[in-house]
Amino acid sequence: MGKGARRIVLVAGPTASGKSALALRLARAFDGVVINADSMQVYRGLPILTAQPDEIARAAAPHRLYGVLDAGEACSVARWRDMALAEIERAGAAGRLAVLVGGTGLYLRALLQGLAELPEIPAGIRDEARRFVAEAGPAAAHAWLAGKDPETAAGLAPGDRQRLARAIEVLRATSRGLRAWQRDARPAPELHAGTILLMPPRAVLRERCDARFRNMVEAGALREVAAIMARGLDPSLPAMKVLGLRELASHLAGDCGLDEAVVRAQAATRRYAKRQTTWFRHQFKADLVVKDSESLEGDIFAFIRHFLLTTPV
Repeated sequence: MGKGARRIVLVAGPTASGKSALALRLARAFDGVVINADSMQVYRGLPILTAQPDEIARAAAPHRLYGVLDAGEACSVARWRDMALAEIERAGAAGRLAVLVGGTGLYLRALLQGLAELPEIPAGIRDEARRFVAEAGPAAAHAWLAGKDPETAAGLAPGDRQRLARAIEVLRATSRGLRAWQRDARPAPELHAGTILLMPPRAVLRERCDARFRNMVEAGALREVAAIMARGLDPSLPAMKVLGLRELASHLAGDCGLDEAVVRAQAATRRYAKRQTTWFRHQFKADLVVKDSESLEGDIFAFIRHFLLTTPV
């Protein structure tokens, strides 16, 4: 890295681990700009259900890339990365510290390790892959991929239709796995990252997931879901897969009571947090790993001060 490399701080961790609160404290303490690295928080229309920073947080420090795209759009990893790099450059040019925060592993990996320069995928192969996932079902498609490309399959959730289809189309078009392509990616140029990973104990994380979803419902998540469902968007769009949306939509349609919908959504959130925890444990090497950001705030701030003093500028 050269002396002109941009310094960034990256706060990562599973959902409900306290990332946003810590990022805000860091931004306030170190004259920073909070930049979103969560794949669902980029969309408008669901600020409560996606746990986007509220008006008080936004007034306390600048926040970027929250609610910047319509729910009818699909934000790719490459598109987010381009937007994030632009915001990092703006923050640095203004003399401010870029504090990225999120739990989307693919986004974080793309930022820190770069994106593979994949060849163009023929439209026919892309359509065929999507058809295969739709007709066979995500579980069967995941099993097929695991038999052909176990390395890529290991990093994908069996229910993630969009990324399954992407992995399958790449494999069929290039005869090479997506993860193998990603290993050849070029790192993002001129970035120095100080990484903090929040990993609360499992029991604590489960309680936080449950409490946060209850708070979301009390804050008006049902109104958000009603409005988004009224638009009749394609259910395969990323924004339509926000945690809790399907369960609350089922309640609004009269298929289940609110209590049942909440319990089901809480369970889905806990499962997602568990998958994130597993990914971070095995796929993300952080400079500092903490269980409780509040009780260890002094250690975290000391780490940031050391990082800012010792990183070339």
